[in-house]
Amino acid sequence: MSGGTQVAEVLHTQGVQFVFTLCGGHISPILVACEQRGMRIVDVRHEVNAVFAADAVARLTGVPGVAAVTAGPGVTNTLTALKNAQMAKSPVVLLGGGAPTLLKGRGALQDIDQMSLVRPLTKWSQTVKRLRDLAPAVEQAFAEALSGVPGPVFVECPVDLLYDESTVRSWYVEGLGRGRSLASRAMRFYVNRHLNRQFAGPAPAPPKPAAPLVATTPTSILEKAVARLDRAVKPLLLVGSQALARPDEATALADAVGRLGVPVYLSGMARGLLGRDHPLHLRHKRRNALREADLVILAGVVSDFRLDYGRQINRKAYLIAANRSRREMRKNRRPNLAAEGDAGRFLQDLAAMAAMPEGRWSGWLGSLRQRDDERNTEIGEQADMPLPPVNPLNLCRAIDAALPANGILVADGGDFVGTASYIVRPPTPLSWLDPGPFGTLGVGAGFALGAQLCRPDAEVWLLYGDGAAGFSLAEFDTFVRHRAPVIAVVGNDGAWSQIAREQVEILDSDVGTRLRQTDYHAVMQGFGGEALALDDESETERVLQRARQAAGAGKPVLVNALIGRTEFRKGSISM
Repeated sequence: MSGGTQVAEVLHTQGVQFVFTLCGGHISPILVACEQRGMRIVDVRHEVNAVFAADAVARLTGVPGVAAVTAGPGVTNTLTALKNAQMAKSPVVLLGGGAPTLLKGRGALQDIDQMSLVRPLTKWSQTVKRLRDLAPAVEQAFAEALSGVPGPVFVECPVDLLYDESTVRSWYVEGLGRGRSLASRAMRFYVNRHLNRQFAGPAPAPPKPAAPLVATTPTSILEKAVARLDRAVKPLLLVGSQALARPDEATALADAVGRLGVPVYLSGMARGLLGRDHPLHLRHKRRNALREADLVILAGVVSDFRLDYGRQINRKAYLIAANRSRREMRKNRRPNLAAEGDAGRFLQDLAAMAAMPEGRWSGWLGSLRQRDDERNTEIGEQADMPLPPVNPLNLCRAIDAALPANGILVADGGDFVGTASYIVRPPTPLSWLDPGPFGTLGVGAGFALGAQLCRPDAEVWLLYGDGAAGFSLAEFDTFVRHRAPVIAVVGNDGAWSQIAREQVEILDSDVGTRLRQTDYHAVMQGFGGEALALDDESETERVLQRARQAAGAGKPVLVNALIGRTEFRKGSISM
């Protein structure tokens, strides 16, 4: 088999359904062979969005998402998305084209040292030099992406390994000519010897994929955690994205959190884990709760800037951290009890062992719930205030009301999306996608594309800031071509508001933060989707309903919502 066929065989064996790409001659054999084996080739308008889409598939399915890009600028265009996946612990497999093996370093088209660029951004990377090593390298890439702390991996596939041997030999022979001089004969001998080595030996058949080993917490650690939980008066549980590293266990994890009975805050991919209105789930005043708690459990949560580097946690509180990464578990704030392993499994095992009586911490939960309710009342009052053209808080409240039980939310932006995170409630486990700790703008279209394709029956809502929308507006063409009926809502206030608010106050200048309230919906109209403008608050419900109807009919939608500027998130900028 040709190299492209071998790669496709491995992907098929691994259960890959989608390959995200932007075409290029270096990778054409992979794309054609994958399509022949029933995989869907989804071509985007920028390589970074191919990796973002693969990232979303990995988060929602647990199967590593796959992107294939051409050599040189095709690979360099993915670097931000690779780093985002690395920091978010997403298992993504990136296949990159490469210059011909015999011409590497000789000035071939798009020939650069790709490995030195990609290696720091991946947990494993390899360049392949012989055909017989290609399939094993791709197999190993899948294993590495899922093992231990998940993350992105990279395989460099030189173009002369992907086409069939006779075609490759003809390329080189035609280039060498038929001269009879000693130099010509020596060159032919050298090239033929290289090709003989390159294509030597039979290609091994791809084995069946083995389930990745998941590190579980030792019983001794669990017993200590149970003992501490039994003594706690004000326990608090924080669940983050890494606890959802095994999406197939999301329901079991939600059940375990409910049985523990500990007040809980959810972040990242864990948003929506308990549904919209679970009595244990709190949404506001987390900082205050952490300062009062006497036991804090961090399940897949890191003490980074999001927890003020651990300073939000009461210094006298007993801290339990469950994390696959030993390093991240100890970052900035060392736990009293470290449970190295899968955070989701830790909570399931803890719930099975703890057997706490129902309502054990009802008084503590009641006081937290009262504060939550008071904050919700404040937000409601702010949402009712006139802030023309459209109050962003009221818009978010309308989106929350319109979001169906099968809705998936994709968050891409600063101020508007940050506001939405306080108001819009993800309805189910695995129904919220945000970039993660890298804080990357531009993930929206790729994430929404991946989510819509692997969950075709879901209603995918892409919440955009107007600044963030500019990163990936061209992908609305991709939505139309691939029939991905995403509903995008742009909160358009004509500014990079999250930055402008602090910059103006501290530096007395809005330089670089000014935008226009541009007709973003006209872009969608030009690409052939449904284009809606919202500049009258009284029309909000009708416009959102029309958007849902269009998406239900299979058309992607963009709602360009002109919003007023608000001080709702003043002081929220993170460093």
